[in-house]
Amino acid sequence: MILLESHNLIIQTTLAEKIAKPSSLDVLFVDFDGVRFHLSTPEKKSVVQLSMNIRCWDELVAYGAMQVLQREYGPLIKQQTEPEYNISLEIDIDQVPADEESREAFVKSISLFKRNALAAPFELAFKQQKELEASGGAQGQLMQIHYRDEEAIYIQASPDRVTVIFSTVFREETDRIFGKVFLQEFVDARRQPSIQNAPQVLYTNRDPPLEIRDLAGLRNTDDIGYVTFVLFPRHFANANISFNTISHVQLFRDYLHYHIKCSKAYMHSRMRHRVAEFQKVLNRAKTEVATTERKTVTGRTMTNR
Repeated sequence: MILLESHNLIIQTTLAEKIAKPSSLDVLFVDFDGVRFHLSTPEKKSVVQLSMNIRCWDELVAYGAMQVLQREYGPLIKQQTEPEYNISLEIDIDQVPADEESREAFVKSISLFKRNALAAPFELAFKQQKELEASGGAQGQLMQIHYRDEEAIYIQASPDRVTVIFSTVFREETDRIFGKVFLQEFVDARRQPSIQNAPQVLYTNRDPPLEIRDLAGLRNTDDIGYVTFVLFPRHFANANISFNTISHVQLFRDYLHYHIKCSKAYMHSRMRHRVAEFQKVLNRAKTEVATTERKTVTGRTMTNR
């Protein structure tokens, strides 16, 4: 299966081009989950502004998003945010590192803008898990990130684990069937000895998991499903492992629906191919009608089919 990239390719390629050759810029684009970006040069060609609007910004700020972004981008964060956006970065091309390796790392970090903002509740949950493990506490804060209409991510730390729950809406009956097949594959694949250390994956349709069952406003319809990831301390044991875990889990909803659409497109192409083959068989099966010519007494020709 194809893994989606955690960085934004448009930001990466556009910024790299403008660093190589500064010019005027005004690009609007949308990432997964309806996150809007605006790349522009409002003042001069050598200063690029990147603004982001994300639906769940207020919730992310409550869980420490500004602290994470300050750690990652520091002085690049503008005090005056662009109107209609939640946060803006100001990148002076003249201050970008000169050597190629450092420059690529800098551009890659900017392209992780959305990923780093969404990482805040995960990092907070990992921190709470370590604190609960040391103190012997019961449960951490249940964090809710409503990142899409009718869909949310729920994160809660426990002394021995961090539970991440995705609520996802399947608009069509076929999507529910494909989704169940994919998620069952996650469960079956974990039985292989080589990946038994992977997070546990649970799936329920319509009924919310126990961790969020008491929350108000949850939907109880056939078109909604809940996917639970159980992350153990080994899945965020150090900074590198934690970074990869957050990047992969964040994109799970998009990953699932992307592959559902790809599977449907593949099946439709195979069906069209099969129909075309059947039509060829039918065309070959048609018999040729013999034609005979007759002439009348006057010499006129008559054709019988």
